[in-house]
Amino acid sequence: MARTVPGQIIDRAPQVQLNNPGDAEQIVLFSYGLLGTGYRFGGRNPEAGLDCSGMVSYVVEQVSGVRLPHNAARIAAQTRVIATDTLQPGDLVFFNTQNRPYSHMGIYLGDGKFIHAPSSKGKVRVEKMNNRYFAQRFDGARSLFSDG
Repeated sequence: MARTVPGQIIDRAPQVQLNNPGDAEQIVLFSYGLLGTGYRFGGRNPEAGLDCSGMVSYVVEQVSGVRLPHNAARIAAQTRVIATDTLQPGDLVFFNTQNRPYSHMGIYLGDGKFIHAPSSKGKVRVEKMNNRYFAQRFDGARSLFSDG
């Protein structure tokens, strides 16, 4: 039996990598179009409402045709770890908001901001990464793009 460390991501799915560098900008632009969209747990499309991983997977699929899992931890497991100081618009940011790692996520927009679908206040919105709530719960950054 394999031993795991609490919070460790275990997933056998292959890494997701988008090859078109222009997709990063399109992911950001497309996500801005979702501002104000209502929150819905399990939601995966804007008409019915979105949750955090549903929003990210919807945006990525609309821009690139690649379908991500509808689960923040599984998306984290299938994307490339990056240092926070290398975050670029279109990268993904993860948070521990439910006493478990990678329980919330959003899309990094640049300038220390990200967009997400929070359950509190119920609409897709932009937050600052240094927002007290999110800064204390930051779990790391991932990228859908290659490092070179």
